[in-house]
Amino acid sequence: MEKKYILFDLDGTLTDSYLGITRCVQYALNDQGIEENNLDVLKQYIGPSLDYSFNKYHGLTGDNLTRAVAKYRERYKDTGIFENEVYDGIEYCLKTLKSAEKILCLSTCKPEVFAERILEHFGLRQYFTVVTGSDLEGLRKHKSQVIEETFRRIMVDVLNVEPDTDKQNIIKADSIMVGDRDQDVNGAHEEQIECIGVRYGYAKEDELENAGADYIVATVPELTALILS
Repeated sequence: MEKKYILFDLDGTLTDSYLGITRCVQYALNDQGIEENNLDVLKQYIGPSLDYSFNKYHGLTGDNLTRAVAKYRERYKDTGIFENEVYDGIEYCLKTLKSAEKILCLSTCKPEVFAERILEHFGLRQYFTVVTGSDLEGLRKHKSQVIEETFRRIMVDVLNVEPDTDKQNIIKADSIMVGDRDQDVNGAHEEQIECIGVRYGYAKEDELENAGADYIVATVPELTALILS
């Protein structure tokens, strides 16, 4: 696969953040008087932005939605963030790809400040040239917006050029997204790049197929081999 820029999702792609995210959602819902003791029910929150998920899955709007996001982050910032672990083989994958002169980028809907802390905590930050996440104000929360910002940073911070459409199109042709949810596939396609869906993450049955993932792999070694093929 002759792609130079490899854009990675975080939750469900690099790390198994199931406990941290679901427990923080549970904490925020309890504050709203909503009791949910089955964490598996809350797994659907992993991936999309919080305001989208609280609205879609529990109908929260307005001040209730704003409070739910704040309560989630209250627990997440020091506790939930580290109820998390790196998938087996991921560090070897990143190290191998970097050694092959791939430019690795993180493109996550998680707030960037949290994404940076997670990468540093697990010793993965060294492999990434660009790290892009959402912002806490909600101005950059959709996957396509995060990917677009990643391309801008590649132009400015890696290539040291002024952003323009022609240069961005050249980078897009040499890029691919790696993620575990339909939002990763959809965001990549909205930005006119291909996407590798990883089945070991949090996608529901047939979710990646239905979203039109260009490639699907079941394991981290398969992912590494595909990118290097």
